[in-house]
Amino acid sequence: MSKTRESSNPPGFEATVRDFWVSRPRRPHQGRKIAGVAEGIGRRYGIDPVIVRVALAVGAFFGGSGALVYLLGWLLLPDERDEASAVEALFGKGTSSTGHGFTVLLLLGLFPVGGWAFSSGAVLNGFVGLALAAAALFLLHRSRGQLRRPAVTTYQEASMSSATAGPAMGGPTMGGGGSPAHSAGQEWDPLGADPRGWDMPAPVPVPVEPDPEPPRRKSRIGVATLGATLLAGGSGVVLHQLGVGWFTPAHIIGIMLGVLGIGMVASAFAGAGRGLIWLAIPLSAAGLVLSSIPLDAFRGGMGDLNERPTTLGQVQDSYERSIGSMLVDFSGLPDSGNVRSNLSVGTGALNVVVPEDATVNVTCSSGAGSMSCLGEGYQGLGAERTVTDNGSSDLTIDLDVEVGMGDLVVRRG
Repeated sequence: MSKTRESSNPPGFEATVRDFWVSRPRRPHQGRKIAGVAEGIGRRYGIDPVIVRVALAVGAFFGGSGALVYLLGWLLLPDERDEASAVEALFGKGTSSTGHGFTVLLLLGLFPVGGWAFSSGAVLNGFVGLALAAAALFLLHRSRGQLRRPAVTTYQEASMSSATAGPAMGGPTMGGGGSPAHSAGQEWDPLGADPRGWDMPAPVPVPVEPDPEPPRRKSRIGVATLGATLLAGGSGVVLHQLGVGWFTPAHIIGIMLGVLGIGMVASAFAGAGRGLIWLAIPLSAAGLVLSSIPLDAFRGGMGDLNERPTTLGQVQDSYERSIGSMLVDFSGLPDSGNVRSNLSVGTGALNVVVPEDATVNVTCSSGAGSMSCLGEGYQGLGAERTVTDNGSSDLTIDLDVEVGMGDLVVRRG
């Protein structure tokens, strides 16, 4: 009775981790996109590999943890044709189709990828991403570790056969001074066959096909998740219209992605919800754009704008364009006084020229594109720089310069 109760209890933490390592996913040779990490995890635990790929891609975009997890899987998960993983083979524990030189390159790649992930201030940085990945694998193995366990590798079979063959080959001999056949000077053949046949290798075991899984009931988690996602998005839009400042478009999409992510994880356990991916992809792209590109920059008219103020009174408080190019040249201003102006372009190019001898305090912001702020260059997403450059004259210029998508240049002239 007590043994039955003990066997029904779930395994402990150490036992689960140990069993995961012994039966960890194998990277398949067929169906892989890069190294087969997502495909191997999906096949091992009976979930859609596309869900794993989307999770890794989201982790890579938002903090870099997805790239770090994928690289670790490449190093620690063996190929289905190999005896051991790339790291194990590097230290002489079995063989791997991944060459030692390439394994060393992958190990060296951990440093820049890990530095990017752990130094990121994003939500899914290295610490959070690795913790979430480890927790997901632990829960998957604890609930579905008995499914699709990989076959024993050749390296494991060799070690097992050597352990079991030792006593049989070197076992004790018969006592009592030997058999009558030996006393008669004849060789005794217990198999009744040619002794040369004793050295023949053992027959290769025929692989046993696993029993097919019973058909599952059609899960409704996907439909429920879709409804909850749309409800969350609609509620956020209503609150935004009512004037609740926190519910910006970026935050609303973030809430929808959170609800969608929970539903996708639940659907993965039920083997359903693959269609949710086609909603997650555009939402992720929209969230990335809205979180990196300032929407406040998209105001003003369209077309080109060229301004060259020559007096302090001609300097406007703001210069704005939604789409187009803007050139504002402050180099003709007098040598004394104080001016302040905000300049923004939604999509296009913004060029600002300041006098050679003026003191300039400028904050440059770029959602996507290239930026040069008084000699300090940057290219990419979400850049912001504040530069103070003192001059010899009594003129001080304070500028706030912003471009949503395009090129931004602030220079002296």
